[in-house]
Amino acid sequence: MNSPLRDPALCPALFVAAPASGQGKTTVTAALARLHTRQGRRVTVFKCGPDFLDPQIHAVASGASVYNLDLGMCGSADAAWRLHAAALKSDLILIEGVMGLFDGSPSGADIARLFDVPVMAVIDARAMAQTFGALVHGLATWQPDLPFSGVLANHVGSEGHARLLQDSLRPGIAWYGALPRDADAALPERHLGLLQAAEIADLDARLDRLADHLARTGAADRPVAVAFPDAPAPHVLPLLQGRRIAIARDAAFGFIYPANLDTLQSLGAELVFFSPLAGEALPDCDALWLPGGYPELHAAALAANAGWQAGLKAHQAAGKPLLAECGGMMSLFETLTDREGATHPGAALLPGHTRMQARLAALGTQVAELPEGRLTGHTFHYSKSETPLAPLARATTPAGREGEAIYRLGRLTASYVHFYFPSNPAAVAALFGA
Repeated sequence: MNSPLRDPALCPALFVAAPASGQGKTTVTAALARLHTRQGRRVTVFKCGPDFLDPQIHAVASGASVYNLDLGMCGSADAAWRLHAAALKSDLILIEGVMGLFDGSPSGADIARLFDVPVMAVIDARAMAQTFGALVHGLATWQPDLPFSGVLANHVGSEGHARLLQDSLRPGIAWYGALPRDADAALPERHLGLLQAAEIADLDARLDRLADHLARTGAADRPVAVAFPDAPAPHVLPLLQGRRIAIARDAAFGFIYPANLDTLQSLGAELVFFSPLAGEALPDCDALWLPGGYPELHAAALAANAGWQAGLKAHQAAGKPLLAECGGMMSLFETLTDREGATHPGAALLPGHTRMQARLAALGTQVAELPEGRLTGHTFHYSKSETPLAPLARATTPAGREGEAIYRLGRLTASYVHFYFPSNPAAVAALFGA
């Protein structure tokens, strides 16, 4: 039963947006989180969209788990209760947008408008002068009901450059300051985005350097209180009570939503993590989850872990449930060809092979109708897989176009889709053997 409604929770909040990808949203959001955390505030960061990598950076910056807000994959009700719960326990809420402010349907602007969170635009100004003001004016006025607050200039060349940018702003636009160009503070990237947080050895030093830059601006003083209406968390039945779920988690299998882990625990499951890359064998379990990640970067190490390979085969032979998502599925084919063209043996639980390519293969929200129920999720990958298996089902896009294949072999379910478990906890419980 849902708890009775309470008054809205008040908490300072800021929506960090940009006119396009690559402007520095993640860098600025992480720097703000680190700066406020250093000042003794409890900071909760959210990431718009289905991203796995940016939240890892923000979790290090803020010292707290980072959840996704996505009106398509997660839904507005999911966003509402998470924001309200965060407001009750936080001194500041930061929400990093996705792509450009108005890109996508729904867009980041839709989230800011729905929850009336002030928008701060981050703009890469390294090759810009007075046009900066025109771009900001467009962002601020394109949708008149958007709670646009102001702008922060990124990659500024000098104090004079910053003054030029600030002077170009129309009245009523807040100036959040400027970040200088600083290669030593930049966050490293690869083909799917930023490196995973655990792979950046000096991440804390980079975050502190960025926070030091921001401390010299007015960015830390501007967030205003927002009223987040009460929205109780959904009630989840303990359908997996007494079941032990093993989860691969390391640099090869690191794409895990904290909300998915919360859902499994709310269902009553005991979670046990292990690292195939560290040479660890599959632990004793009732079910197994292989999340996405970068198996193509670690294919040789995975192939060399004989205990891991044997454990997978024994798990499948015992008829135990196994969910393999994207990189998890890639590791289960007979072979995997990496970006350099080298082919490595896979676990061979699935017939066929997967090959990395330079071009993006698929990206976007997915909706899957499985025998266990309807699940939402998303897809983002550069590989292509070929298998003689006929799909159990095919996901669709929100527009109704054909999406990713979903394969079923015994109790093994595999797909490029990264499922969002809170979208249907009962279906997730059935996938894991409830």
